[in-house]
Amino acid sequence: MKWKGRRLLAMALTGILLAGCGAAGQVDDYATNEGSTQEASTKTTGTESGGISKDKIKVGVLHLSDPAEGSGYTYTHDLGIQAMQQNLGLSDEQIDRKINVDDSDKEATEKAIQECVDDGCNIIFTTSWGYMDATEEMAEKYPDIYFAHGTGYKSNGKNFVNYFGRIYQARYLSGIVAGMNTKTNKLGYVAAMDSSNSEVTGGIDAFALGVYSVKPEAKIYVKVTNSWFDPDAEKAAAQTLLNMDCDVVTQHCDTEYPQTMAQEKGVYGIGYNSDMSKNAPDACLCSVIWNWGAYYTAAVQSVIDGTWDGSNYYGGMNENLVGITSLADFCTDGTQEAVDTAKEDILSGKNGVFDGVIETNTGETVGEEGKTLDDATITGGINWYFKTVEVVE
Repeated sequence: MKWKGRRLLAMALTGILLAGCGAAGQVDDYATNEGSTQEASTKTTGTESGGISKDKIKVGVLHLSDPAEGSGYTYTHDLGIQAMQQNLGLSDEQIDRKINVDDSDKEATEKAIQECVDDGCNIIFTTSWGYMDATEEMAEKYPDIYFAHGTGYKSNGKNFVNYFGRIYQARYLSGIVAGMNTKTNKLGYVAAMDSSNSEVTGGIDAFALGVYSVKPEAKIYVKVTNSWFDPDAEKAAAQTLLNMDCDVVTQHCDTEYPQTMAQEKGVYGIGYNSDMSKNAPDACLCSVIWNWGAYYTAAVQSVIDGTWDGSNYYGGMNENLVGITSLADFCTDGTQEAVDTAKEDILSGKNGVFDGVIETNTGETVGEEGKTLDDATITGGINWYFKTVEVVE
């Protein structure tokens, strides 16, 4: 978002404390296992421009599952909520969590949002794709409450905004890691949604492009669960891919099962959302991670300061919103060097990931020579698979 407090966002993104689910005020885990402390903001009261004093702030958040599960999508978002709470010095009573809210159930979503409103929340974060339409409608119903929806694409430029990030950049780097470490040249990808969803599909394609840059003969096999959170389906999908002799399994799904099952099989995995090496220390090559705490800190601070302006947020590796964890010490020689080179190219703008003419797995092409896909296409128009991708039925 284009807040006057953008400076705060940049500061928080470079030094954000990502607190885990321990006792109040204590840290027992980090999204990257490389967290560092960040002093709370000195801006603690509303301003003449219409802010809300810190003691009057109440933050609502809708979670798809229970963050206590400790690894996946919800866990990582809640690390960000906890980081925001610590950075801004909010009390536990100022955070209102609604957990296990099914994002495919609009009525349940509206009910959870209404409970946040009734509880006195003045800013509400809805963290999953399926919450989008209900959030849009509730924002219209309550114009004096601030709503921020994670993933998705809708917003109204006023009290309803969208926040997401260039996760495809980190996916590309993880593809390099996978390509450097596969022996079978078969890589598995557990995907929450099919090609109709650009968020998932873009991640798959970015991963495949990263693999292709170092191992063009490798194939990526995708198994779709058709759910953002379905432990049984994620287990089954991972098993299918492992049975196909995929020796690196990655994921766009919420649980750590693809990682733990890869470890049981004696092959490699690449985690998602948070550092999953704690779940599969002998298998996890690295994890693709989000650092949500800085966004949540800046968003709530903008409400306190009265600088919220209704703009959407779309950060990337340059803002440290997305990245990959440190590589496992059992990665093959040369992996780190390949990742470092590619990362520098992305940070400098030399590599936009979706550059030039790209061949799909149907033989068609997308993109133009000398150009890279624009943000609107990346977030809403990638409904094709790269040429090395095959969907497993």
